[in-house]
Amino acid sequence: MSGAVFQGLLRNPLVDSRILGISSGAAFGAALALLLTHSAIYVQLFAFGFGLLAIFIVYAIGLRFGSSILILVVTGILVSAFYNALLGLIKYVADPLNTLPAITYWLLGGLGGARWGNLWPLLIITIFGIAFFLLIRWRLNVFTLSDTEALALGINVRRSRFAVLFVSALLVASSVAMSGVIGWIGLIVPHAARAIVGPDHARLIPASIGIGAFILLILDDISRTAMSTEIPLGILAGLIGIPVFLLLFMRLLRERGGWR
Repeated sequence: MSGAVFQGLLRNPLVDSRILGISSGAAFGAALALLLTHSAIYVQLFAFGFGLLAIFIVYAIGLRFGSSILILVVTGILVSAFYNALLGLIKYVADPLNTLPAITYWLLGGLGGARWGNLWPLLIITIFGIAFFLLIRWRLNVFTLSDTEALALGINVRRSRFAVLFVSALLVASSVAMSGVIGWIGLIVPHAARAIVGPDHARLIPASIGIGAFILLILDDISRTAMSTEIPLGILAGLIGIPVFLLLFMRLLRERGGWR
């Protein structure tokens, strides 16, 4: 769902939460918590907090310089790179026998740590996010137009964009805090949903939710049964997502008449 929203908001079919540094921020927060303590609750809290901090940094810089889409994307890439550098530093100083394997395994992502008890906060945030995006679905459609056209239709672009970014970051950070980093789902699924139901967010959001959940469960079944040991979902999603992303990128280039 967040991937579909990001692609519409930033008017770019090749972006997801990693573009704005949310996933990298959450990954750094979890690694920092694992370096300091192995408590699961602190891992989730740190991942959630640093994921939200990433979007606040991106938007604060964007606000200072006009909050255009280009500024948000470039700032997000820089924030993501900075968090990745900090993550590399943590992995360098971590105990290679105990802490480093725990950090590496968490960063690969998976649903093995999900328990009914710790799913309730995620459920509350998810229901809130779904309700929020369905209520502003027409605004999301308008955001696919230019800022000038959105202003002409009576939308406060800066305020609305911040609200959408914050709720999207809330959803991504809470998901990453629970399952680790599982890439490519947020990038590929919206394209599949858009091909089935079209670009209208009133249909695109529910379709993205259903298709995303279905694909993730299928991948989880494969990861648990394909080998004698469980394959981390982040690896499996990358093996499938990267070729699909390449096909999407080539298709985009072909539709636009080649690289310009």
